[in-house]
Parts: sequence; structure tokens; C-alpha cells
Amino acid sequence: MRVEQYRLDADSLQTGLKPLQTSPDLVLVFASKALSQDSTLFDQLLTAYPDSALAGCTTAGEICGDEVSDESASICEVTFDEGRCEVVTAPVAGISHSFEAGEELAKRLPTTGLRAVIVLGPGVDVNGSAIVDGMASVLGGTVPISGGLAGDGADFQETATLSAKGFLSREICAIGLYGKSLSLEYGSFGGWEPFGPMRKVTRCDGNILYELDNKPALDLYKQYLGEYARELPSSALLFPLEMVSAARQESGIIRTILGIDEEAGSLILAGDIDANGYLRLMHTSIDGLIEGAETAADNISANDAHRLAILVSCVGRKLVMGDEVSEEVEAVNMRLGPQTATVGFYSYGEICPSQKLLRCDLHNQTMTLTVLSEG
Repeated sequence: MRVEQYRLDADSLQTGLKPLQTSPDLVLVFASKALSQDSTLFDQLLTAYPDSALAGCTTAGEICGDEVSDESASICEVTFDEGRCEVVTAPVAGISHSFEAGEELAKRLPTTGLRAVIVLGPGVDVNGSAIVDGMASVLGGTVPISGGLAGDGADFQETATLSAKGFLSREICAIGLYGKSLSLEYGSFGGWEPFGPMRKVTRCDGNILYELDNKPALDLYKQYLGEYARELPSSALLFPLEMVSAARQESGIIRTILGIDEEAGSLILAGDIDANGYLRLMHTSIDGLIEGAETAADNISANDAHRLAILVSCVGRKLVMGDEVSEEVEAVNMRLGPQTATVGFYSYGEICPSQKLLRCDLHNQTMTLTVLSEG
């Protein structure tokens, strides 16, 4: 497998894309919303890579090697030795149609020889966990699913995914990976710490949380946030919620709050909530997030082979770390070694198999890794 990558911005886009490989099998593109809305980018991708499969999305920050950038595009060319890929898309009409969209997307993937799927979905007006559940209902529990939800800086207004159709706001894109030569590994970890008591979920509907301990969820959340409550919903990225099982066991799954409904007193989360479980507030530090990224990378085996690591981290982590955000990417790269090429983006939701590949989950506020090699 050969992997090449490069980064471009609005200025370099005007001079034209300069491919590093001739007709790569797959071209991954993670771009700022502004660049995605410039038709020049898509036109040049079609010209530069007429025979390649295109896939990607808009971001809340672009990862290329050790660098984290804004208002740029990270482009990664992948040529397989023996493996192959298929890129398919499906429309998603909104939150309530997310499961069906995931089902339809999975049905469009050829199943013979399918080793894994990387999915890229819109970051707003969707239920990410329902998309994953819809895909899993078709693919079963033996095909791992990873990927993430597109970003829009920290605005949460409009996102897009990329395929041969262009950058579209209501399309889910899946990359099917095929061939016995392909090997995949996964890692995920947050680095957040709980504070305050566990609160029982007493009323929810999918990804909408109405009540905790029989009290309006929004009111309780505001009490904990104090002065940060004035900055909702953006400040919610700094204080996500951890899901805890009905038996009060940690799940390792964190939910970002994407919006609030003052009239209903509810919180709108990025994925489904366990109606029988508990939730507790989380916070973190820069050191905690960097250590979490290192832990995610520690799940990947040491390997001197050339391989590709696709990093999907959360916009909330980026906001906490500020100018030091590249340190978590550098920490991952130190663990993976110089033979591993790194590309990725900051997202509105991260998709990664749980430990031992028992199931695939939507994560929030988490550093996730999909590491692909061949041989």
C-alpha cells in the first residue's frame, strides 16, 4: 500500500492541485467549509483524479501529519497493493430518518470480501448512533464500522460530505474496504473526568434528553455550568455527559450536547441515550486530553510497515486545547511511529468499534483511530 498526503489552502488552490500519485485507488479529502463551497476544489479534484474514488467531508479542523489547520484541505492518496475500495452514498432527510439512511447506505455496499467500512456523515440534523445502528442491522456484527460526522468549525450550521457527486449537505458516504491483504486496527479514548453525582435518565426520546431525576434536564445542566450557562449551547462542548449503565457501570461513551430547547427544557445530544441508564457531567484539562490520545494510540500494535492512520477527534477537544491542539496529534504520531502516515479531521461525532470489536459506537469528545495496512 502506498500513501501520500499534502495540505492546501485557498491561495495554493489557485495554482492547482498537484497529485503525488498517478491514479490512486482512493483520495480522502478533509476540508474547511469555506473551501468546500468553492467549486474550484471539487473541479480540480475531478481533473486531478479522474479514475480515483473520492470521499471526505467538511471539518472543524484538518489533520495532516503533525499539523492541525483551519481553512485548509488535507488530501490523502491511497493506492492498494491487492486490496480495493468502493465508495457509496445515500441521502439522509433528517434526524428521524437516520436509521433508515444507515440501512440504505449499507445495502448499497457489495458484501463479498468486505473487511471494514469507513463512514462519513453530516454533522447536523442527524442522529449519528442511529446511522451506525442502521448500518449494523444490515452488515451484522462482524464488519467493523469507523469514521465520523462532518464539522463546520464550531458553528453547527451546515456540514457536507464528499463523493463523486460533490460536496453535499444531506448525503452519507461510506468507503467499503475489500481484500484479504488488508489489516485494520482501532483505538479510542477520551481523557475526560467525571464530576458531580450520577443522574438517572427519567425521560428521553432517542437523542433528546428531557428529564434527569424527574427534573428538567436543561435546568439541572445550567445549575452545574454556572456562569458558562450564559454561553449555551456552545459552552456545552466543554462539559459533555458520560453514559452510565442501569447497573451504574461506566460505558466509556460520551455524548456531546449539540443544542438546547428552552421551551421543552431539554438537551439535544449527538447520539441516542440509554433510557434506563444514568448520565454524569464530565470535564477535562489539556494534559488529560493529550494523555487520552496517547491511550487511544496504545491500542494499536507496534509495526514498522507503511500504514495509514485516519484520526477523527472532537471539536470539543479542539476548543479545550486551543493553540495546543496539535499536541494530541503529535502524541499519537509518536506512539504510531514514522512509518505511519496520518490524516484526519475534527468532527461533530466519532465512530469507532469498542474494544474487542463487540460493537461499533458513536463517540463524542474522543480521539479515535482507524489504522489501515496491507501485507
